[in-house]
Amino acid sequence: MVTRFLPAISLLLAVILPLISRVVVSQRTDGTSFSPFSGQGEWQLLQASIGISAMHMQLLSNNKVVMFDRTDYGPSNISLPSGLCRHDMNDSVLKNDCTAHSVLYDVNSNTFRPLMVQTDTWCSSGSVRADGTLVQTGGYNDGDRVVRVLAPCTDNSCDWIEFHGYLSQRRWYSTDQILPDGRIIIVGGRRQFSYEFYPRSSTSSSPSDTQRLGFLGETTDENENNLYPFVHLLPDGNLFVFANNRAISLDYKQNRVATEFPSMPGGDPRNYPSSGSSVLLPIVDNNSGTAEAEIMICGGAPSGSFTQATLGNFSRALATCGRIKVTDENPSWAMETMPMARVMGDMVILPTGDVIIINGAGSGTGGWEFGRNPVTRPVIYHPQAMDRGTRFLVMGPATRPRMYHSTSVLLTDGRIIVGGSNPHVSYIFSGVTYPTDLSLEAYSPPYLAPEYRPIRPTVTNARGTLGYNQSFSVTFTVSMFLRMGIVSVRMVAPSFTTHSFGMNQRMVVMRTTGVSMVGPNAYRVDVVGPSTAEIAPPGYYMLFVVHSGIPSTSVWVRIQ
Repeated sequence: MVTRFLPAISLLLAVILPLISRVVVSQRTDGTSFSPFSGQGEWQLLQASIGISAMHMQLLSNNKVVMFDRTDYGPSNISLPSGLCRHDMNDSVLKNDCTAHSVLYDVNSNTFRPLMVQTDTWCSSGSVRADGTLVQTGGYNDGDRVVRVLAPCTDNSCDWIEFHGYLSQRRWYSTDQILPDGRIIIVGGRRQFSYEFYPRSSTSSSPSDTQRLGFLGETTDENENNLYPFVHLLPDGNLFVFANNRAISLDYKQNRVATEFPSMPGGDPRNYPSSGSSVLLPIVDNNSGTAEAEIMICGGAPSGSFTQATLGNFSRALATCGRIKVTDENPSWAMETMPMARVMGDMVILPTGDVIIINGAGSGTGGWEFGRNPVTRPVIYHPQAMDRGTRFLVMGPATRPRMYHSTSVLLTDGRIIVGGSNPHVSYIFSGVTYPTDLSLEAYSPPYLAPEYRPIRPTVTNARGTLGYNQSFSVTFTVSMFLRMGIVSVRMVAPSFTTHSFGMNQRMVVMRTTGVSMVGPNAYRVDVVGPSTAEIAPPGYYMLFVVHSGIPSTSVWVRIQ
């Protein structure tokens, strides 16, 4: 009888064993497994042109992505609807403009529509409030003290609303971060060594709304290199602030520097215009009241690169990354080397907890016409791999250079949406080495390959609203449950991305208390919600179930 089933058994083993060998082959430093995957991912052209170059990008909780560039590029390639025109006597290029400089992209339908911004959003910042509304701050010229808001909607009625003169200081190249109490802190900007809050405490803008931050003045050099400071909310409620090559923990409530960390080895700057990138690595929340926090910063340009670029000399970008566990008693930097040098790259946290580094150039620096040698291959970094030699994996190349003013964010299905690239002072589509790019692409990491479908979970039920320290369950189906694998539940906050930094980007790995089978190919994982608002500020998150290194499509949940 057994011999009758040998062909079927052999076929089944031929399917299962390669999956097991590919999915559970390496160990993390915490003892769990990670997936090195096979393949190099896939690129897909979503739109040949969305009419603008996506300099800024934010995913909203209705699965639509807000994108915008600047009003003083000149006319874009997409008209405002219904004959609308923007009339701005302060604009330095167009006083009357009937074209759009912002679009809303619908991920589900792969369509987009124009939005109307009134003032200049060039090099601005943003953050999503706890209710899902995008708050966008600052910019250039008549936009530098403006706050703009965009609330998600299910129809085509939503558009930008602007509050002129709301900010107490000019905020151009500043950074936004949502706080545990739901406010947004706005840090820095060109020649602004201070921070302020949205919403403000007074009924009108006042210098009293601003707190001085001398650290930003101390980190300015001949090329600045402290713009768009890297800001991350830490589990103790303080802010990690990195500028140039230095870092502090800022107690913004008391307006004091709580800790000054060691300078990053090498002494080279990492912030704009040197344009490295930074992420807060995934926070593992064990609901004990404490959690470790580790920052990673990669790439950038050597000291003096901006000055050299103005002379036509384009320095090789930095190939180093630094990691610092700021919750250690004596924090120190651990340095690693990427497979290739990169400036103006984006670091995006993947649902697996790995980090993809995408876009950018191999030489030069941020700024008009100052990048050379596009780096078209993303790399995926496995932070917890025990063997440092296996942490970086080089992925398949894109066909389009994504240079200065390119962006990327994580989508709910695990893809990375990529847009932008305009290293010119206006739209230029021909006669230059790197033309303005209005296209939109998606990169699918290897975990989305068809061969992993049998072990890819599908979330079938999850609570839409979660409380702190609240127990809840997530049900999911999977065709082939690997009992030797790991099931985890992770929340990812969508980032506002511009100039190589994803503001507010964070992942929280929640504590699971059990996994049980509840039906044919159906399972329930029991989870405890995030322990504090310092670990997971209130708002909307993408909730992923990860089974043996393969993530589900996420569902939106709200923490409150």
